[in-house]
Amino acid sequence: MKMDRRNFIRMCGLGLLGLGATKADKIFADVTKSKYLRTASLQGKRWAMVIDSRKCNDCDDCVAACHKVHNVPDINKKEQEVKWIWKEGFHGTFPDLGHQYMTEKLEKRLFPILCNHCDNPACVRVCPTKATFKREDGVIMMDYHRCIGCRYCMAGCPYGARSFNFQDPRPYIKNMNNEYPTRTKGVVEKCNFCAELLVKGELPLCVQACKKGAITFGDLNDPASPVRKILENEATIQRKPSLGTYPSVYYIV
Repeated sequence: MKMDRRNFIRMCGLGLLGLGATKADKIFADVTKSKYLRTASLQGKRWAMVIDSRKCNDCDDCVAACHKVHNVPDINKKEQEVKWIWKEGFHGTFPDLGHQYMTEKLEKRLFPILCNHCDNPACVRVCPTKATFKREDGVIMMDYHRCIGCRYCMAGCPYGARSFNFQDPRPYIKNMNNEYPTRTKGVVEKCNFCAELLVKGELPLCVQACKKGAITFGDLNDPASPVRKILENEATIQRKPSLGTYPSVYYIV
């Protein structure tokens, strides 16, 4: 059989049926086994982010800045929306935490959510074309030209941090930024920790846009970095830490 794009996707689909018969917990079983160890290098950078929800107010400046520069389409249909960063309530952000006696203030607080750039990313392992890959500095990147739209990465990501382009996104971009590439129909996209700015020594857009100083970014491997100082002096939590993905985004609640 000729292995063209269509046949490859068909074969991937058959494999997905097998995955569909497996419980979600089984998919992540290997993540917590010792054979998957943390791969963060002790040399060089390991980017991470700390979000202080106490300082985060009702504004969406971080979302607006990210989506505008990265040409994220504004699609009103919930099942087809594309997002790099968005906000959820406590239970949507931390479904495995909380209790019936939580304060109303905390329960109704909105938390910025984005790709966690995990140290042990499930999305990278399940991608059949290596369109999703992890850089040495911990940033999880995507090669849109290699993406075949199988959406394995979306099934593998336990954080819902990826969006699929069901249609050409360009008609839904109000003010096109010609300095950043647009995506096409049939590919997945997500936050990239503003890799295009990191290479220039600049902070991610969400950090720059936050006027309250609620988002801090830095190198986990540097004891003098702002994120390390916060983590050493504040109580922080991560999203679904029990899955063993080791998220690089921490929250102060």
